[in-house]
Amino acid sequence: MRRLECMRFRVGLAGALAAVLLCGYTLSQAAAAPVLVLEVRDAIGPASADYLIRGIGKAKDAAAPLVVIRLDTPGGLDTSMRQIIQAILASPVPVAVYVSPEGARAASAGTYILYAAHIAAMAPATTLGAATPVAIGMPGMDRKPPAERRSDSPDQGGRDKANGKRADPPPVDMADVMTAKQVHDASAFIRGLAQQRGRNAEWAERAVREAVSLTSAEALREKVIDVVARDVPDLLAQIDGRTVRVPTGDVRLATRGLGQQVVLPDWRQRLLSVIANPSFALILLMIGIYGLMFEFSSPGFGVAGVTGAICLLLALFALQMLPVNYAGLALILLGMALFAAELLTPAFGVLGVGGAVAFIAGGLLLFDRDVPGLGLPLPLIFGLTASSAALVLLGGGMALRARRRPVVSGQEQMVGATAQVLAVGEDGAWALVHGERWKVQGPQALRPGQRVRVVAVNGLTLEVRPDDLAEM
Repeated sequence: MRRLECMRFRVGLAGALAAVLLCGYTLSQAAAAPVLVLEVRDAIGPASADYLIRGIGKAKDAAAPLVVIRLDTPGGLDTSMRQIIQAILASPVPVAVYVSPEGARAASAGTYILYAAHIAAMAPATTLGAATPVAIGMPGMDRKPPAERRSDSPDQGGRDKANGKRADPPPVDMADVMTAKQVHDASAFIRGLAQQRGRNAEWAERAVREAVSLTSAEALREKVIDVVARDVPDLLAQIDGRTVRVPTGDVRLATRGLGQQVVLPDWRQRLLSVIANPSFALILLMIGIYGLMFEFSSPGFGVAGVTGAICLLLALFALQMLPVNYAGLALILLGMALFAAELLTPAFGVLGVGGAVAFIAGGLLLFDRDVPGLGLPLPLIFGLTASSAALVLLGGGMALRARRRPVVSGQEQMVGATAQVLAVGEDGAWALVHGERWKVQGPQALRPGQRVRVVAVNGLTLEVRPDDLAEM
């Protein structure tokens, strides 16, 4: 009997202990900070860099166990990409870059960001790669790496292999040199990231030099990524228990079953995303310059001037964040100046045509169209050019019609006007002209009621002659 009571006591104690442990585990899971999820579904630029950097900072302040960056990008700016990578490398919170949803890609700059992450993951039917850098600001530059030496080219000693004579070294193409420098720098950069994270450095270099790409299954097989996951919960379950290295030391991930908190861009980042759009920046630039031109040409309430100044400052702010070709910007400003000059000078369309050509050339050269998200659409360039040309034609036509229209006020409109003599006295003759009483004089005597026509204005006296047509 006593043994039975002892067994019951032990069973009850074990059950109570299990309940306490289960309750403690549940409370710890409930108290654990959620995983922060950031989403980038556009070209990498100043706005996305600001969003990701601030999001990683929020995760640090909130002591989040993990930051998940859901990535779908065609690439973007090198400067913004490096800012993001620096933030990831310096983050005390582990960062997982997850290429999703299905059909997404991490091309160009996205590949570098994926390699920099502590955890690299992809959803099924996604791709990454094509990480060859694109030269910005040098239109027409050959972007292919320099060709290898041909077998029949002079050797390093300067002698031709065929006849042994000294030959002149082949000419150096500066475009090839610049492209080679960019490719070598980018390949070394991504190779360093691969070595730091223990990923396939050989394929990373091929992605830069040969612009190759991989699917998610191929990337997992080539050890480019760590996980292929259907969604974020699946990703958290698969990486649970992994150990990653952050600047503060090794961190063991405990992510299974954790909650998620999606951090959306705030108003500042959304505004920055709109302003930093190359198309919107160009439109702001045009509104700003035309607004100031209109205000200076016909001062009024100041609405055009204030609007133009605000738009111009916003456009300059956007342009300083973007890789601008200043030759293209100068052509755009020249085109707008020629449009304005067409309105002020009788050039008969020559300045207007020159302005249209300069504006189109500047729009094509302003940003590199090969960089994802930076090229100006051709319909926008031609649309803005056509609208500016239409504005010039409309303003010029109105000015021409106004010039041909007869004068309706002032001294000039008195000449040629008809009048009727009201009275003739010792102080001279008086006539009614446009409802006003004027003193008139003529080459011959005037009589009351006579119809006359004004031929000149001498101060306050009108020179008139009999209006023979009116008399008939």
